[in-house]
Amino acid sequence: VQLQASGGGLVQAGESLRLSCAASGHTFVDATVAWFRQAAGKEREFVAALRRSFGSTHYTDSVKGRFTISRDNAKNTVHLQMNSLNAEDTAVYYCAYGRRVIMSAIRSPNMYDYWGQGTQVTVSS
Repeated sequence: VQLQASGGGLVQAGESLRLSCAASGHTFVDATVAWFRQAAGKEREFVAALRRSFGSTHYTDSVKGRFTISRDNAKNTVHLQMNSLNAEDTAVYYCAYGRRVIMSAIRSPNMYDYWGQGTQVTVSS
């Protein structure tokens, strides 16, 4: 499985970005797909996930109501719509793919088998 993340950039606080993660080699339908982010000097943290089959979504508290994760099955792509961005959202964003992600550990990077290369999001205040 290869994941290609795109859509990052430099925006002003309050603006929006949409990240995309395209998969090749496997379909997203049977996998849990997540977005993580890593700010400079910090550990990688969970942002959002879309669970396989059930289609349920999960978000870290700091992005609830602002970010939306969605899947385009026809294009085998997962998107992260990010609205009302603020400086604390500045980070490298990674998409991740896991075939056997359990609900209780959905926020753990260790549950994911494949990772995209990361895309930089910078929000200026």
